[in-house]
Amino acid sequence: MGTCMSVQNANFLKRTKMRPTPIDQETCSKINSSRTSVPKSQKFSRPINVVKDPSGDDIYKRYEFGKELGRGEFGITYQCVDKESGENVACKTIAKSKLRTEIDVEDVRREVVIMRHLPKHPNIVSYKEVYEDKEAVYLVMELCEGGELFDRIVARGHYTERAAARVTKTILEVVQEVTGSSRGNSLLQKYKVCHKHGVIHRDLKPENFLYANTSENAQLKAIDFGLSIFFEPGQRFGEIVGSPYYMAPEVLRRNYGPEVDVWSAGVILYILLCGVPPFWAETEEGIAHAIVKGTIDFNRDPWPRVSDEAKDLVKGMLDPNPYNRLTVEEVLEHHWIQNAEKVSNVCLGEGVRARIKQFTLMNKFKKKVLRVVADNLPQDQVHGIKQMFYMMDSDKNGNLSFQELKDGLHMMGQSVADPEVQLLMDAADVDGNGMLNCEEFVTMAVHLQRLSNDDHLRQAFLQFDKNRSGYIEFEDLKVSLFDDHLGPKNDQAIHDIISDADLDKDGRISYQDFKVMMSTGMDWKMGSRQYSKAMLNALSMRLFKDKSIQLKN
Repeated sequence: MGTCMSVQNANFLKRTKMRPTPIDQETCSKINSSRTSVPKSQKFSRPINVVKDPSGDDIYKRYEFGKELGRGEFGITYQCVDKESGENVACKTIAKSKLRTEIDVEDVRREVVIMRHLPKHPNIVSYKEVYEDKEAVYLVMELCEGGELFDRIVARGHYTERAAARVTKTILEVVQEVTGSSRGNSLLQKYKVCHKHGVIHRDLKPENFLYANTSENAQLKAIDFGLSIFFEPGQRFGEIVGSPYYMAPEVLRRNYGPEVDVWSAGVILYILLCGVPPFWAETEEGIAHAIVKGTIDFNRDPWPRVSDEAKDLVKGMLDPNPYNRLTVEEVLEHHWIQNAEKVSNVCLGEGVRARIKQFTLMNKFKKKVLRVVADNLPQDQVHGIKQMFYMMDSDKNGNLSFQELKDGLHMMGQSVADPEVQLLMDAADVDGNGMLNCEEFVTMAVHLQRLSNDDHLRQAFLQFDKNRSGYIEFEDLKVSLFDDHLGPKNDQAIHDIISDADLDKDGRISYQDFKVMMSTGMDWKMGSRQYSKAMLNALSMRLFKDKSIQLKN
């Protein structure tokens, strides 16, 4: 599956779908007849209304929009002012034009429902209200101005085990709250009976935690519940979602429950203590193998200086068997967490802070590139992809079988080997029914094209090459990556990023260096939910067909 996701191995899709060749009259007739024969039930029609009971349809009457705070796959988050109260808030603006599939719409609906459902909690960003007009959904929330979790860590000159214990305790208290637990003497019992329905976060990672403000004692808050889901006790899920570095092995196996949040928190704890993820590789398949293998390195610096209690907690949270893994309650009752204010306050070393900084900034750099690439696919190419789907659907049932996909590619003059055809099928078949509907086909084709198109990647390169020198240099990266939450003493992190990407070691990033950099690693590639779901689904299927790869019992 690693080959499916890498830029250089998306070429067969690029050849077959993105470089149109002259079409003869007979083929043209097939396309036209196919268009009229597609069942309407198979076509996605964007709904007029996305959310239930919005506060209104004119958000601008109530709120004044200010600066942009960030942007994602579906829209942009702005700082706003409530005209009535004068309160500063954040507004996540979700463009309806970006909701291209029914899954996209359901994700947004569920996020709003979950934000409304969650209780008031000092470590969960507060939901205020939601508006909707014909252009967008506007989710109004509490404004957090203190920056991301890792940004705060790297800005401090002294980082200790005690600081890691405090952060971990906060994260697990958030997990406990959203899954329906309540604090007290009999935590496990209250966990079972407190709520009929709980919530699994499913995407715990440092970027999803912000500090409320810039003060030293600011509250750390969970901010993003876009991949969260309601669950009932004993319920298991098979949908692969989340961010690869933080993903539990049972997610890859497509059979998981709320235990996945403990695993993700354990990964964050590991990074907090040593500065790098516990499961790392240059490819997505390599990361998945490392997760399933479950070997944790406690030998590298600074682990010899970390307490045995901290290591014991990491082991318990990263147990590959979810039924043996520590529960949220057991983590919170662990001696290291219970005595968070008394654990070692000795600095873990500058190396930990430096590694966290580089890890964070490199991913930010790659994600900024992806945002540029993602916005440069013309709609006429999307239309062309749909025409190809209709032409390939020979029995006009609204789905492509393996044979239809293979025959369709052959009809277009492209000879694609069976393994590559199957790879595309596995990756795109999100619902697992063994066929591709139009939306699945379009989603995969669009995102592979974005990653494999050299012109789009070059446009992204130019966004960072500020002076058009043909290279991304120190000042270019500094301007692009640093925001108001990062202090001025970050030169070394920039030099480290350039050093990692600079293959000929001339102190700057050429376009060739840039292309190679964008083909390695994977967390940044998860900028698209549908892309990540499809790709990770294919990875899971490929991984567990290999009998040598088994989860530990």
